[in-house]
Amino acid sequence: MKDKVFNKEIIKQFEFDEEVAAVFDDMLSRSVPFYDEALNLTTDFAIKNSKDGDIILDLGCSTASTLIEIYRKSKHKLKLVGIDNSPAMLKRANRKIRAYGADIDLLERDILKNSFIKSNVIITNYTLQFIRPLYREELVKKIYNSLRDNGVFIFSEKVVSEDNFLNKQLIDKYFEFKKEQGYSEFEIVQKREALENVLIPYSENENIKLLKRVGFKNSETIFKWVNFATFIARK
Repeated sequence: MKDKVFNKEIIKQFEFDEEVAAVFDDMLSRSVPFYDEALNLTTDFAIKNSKDGDIILDLGCSTASTLIEIYRKSKHKLKLVGIDNSPAMLKRANRKIRAYGADIDLLERDILKNSFIKSNVIITNYTLQFIRPLYREELVKKIYNSLRDNGVFIFSEKVVSEDNFLNKQLIDKYFEFKKEQGYSEFEIVQKREALENVLIPYSENENIKLLKRVGFKNSETIFKWVNFATFIARK
């Protein structure tokens, strides 16, 4: 279904409700530059860092696209677990999982309030940016503690520049991208307002420093386009 959530005047802040869940896959593909490439990198590195019997955990799994791709591509027998706090997202995730005949467990939980199964790979795609900075480091530390030794954390985020002049140019370029995907200026502005104080991105450098602070010994940016980046860190 095509994303038309913001072609009308907004009356509330952005949330992952039924209306958003219904068009979420289209929203991602048209709102996140090179989404397919970031998804492929995430799945490929998750598979490279796993073997038979390993556990891969996706926090904020939304409609389970990442886990389904891992299931489709991996030659190993893996335990795949997705966690999300949106019933509407999980409802659609379950439909997709059944359609693919995939073996994936889904849990409806608040990732801030619940512990995680000890895992070999943990993924969070465009999820940390929705966690208040006050709680973000605590969550990343919990992710670190939930990984097995040499386990990897893979995540994608919207990022900002630490240079205000360049940051304005990044925003303008992203604005151009969304118009090229068929969004009107009205829709773009409406969504930006709905996300105000809901989506709070860090800079690339802030994300790397956060990983180091919680204990990750190595981290890399494996993909970046303007103000979107994919990171990998090893425990």
